[in-house]
Amino acid sequence: MNYQIEKTETHNVIKIKAEKLDSNIAPSIKAELVVMSNNGVKNIIIDLTETRYCDSSGLSAILVANRLCKNSEGNLVLVGLQDHVKKLITISQLDTILSITKTLNEAVELIDNQK
Repeated sequence: MNYQIEKTETHNVIKIKAEKLDSNIAPSIKAELVVMSNNGVKNIIIDLTETRYCDSSGLSAILVANRLCKNSEGNLVLVGLQDHVKKLITISQLDTILSITKTLNEAVELIDNQK
């Protein structure tokens, strides 16, 4: 599996365990996000620490997560963006609508403070 899920009372963490967030893994992540949302998960943290590359399908998965969280009045937080991924998000101007932190602890704190 190219990702790992950690569930807590307040949020779920999806840790991407691949160098590339692309069309090979984005569809399964999108499906997992829909399942989470249907199960009542409102807050999601996507940990991209190990991900060095992201394409349009990867961005699409991130945007699906953002929409599902917003629709359920929750929050999406991205963690550990590598330079290439950070640049892509900035160029796409998604850095203005997405919550981004450097560490998982910061992401958890952000979610806890927005309750």
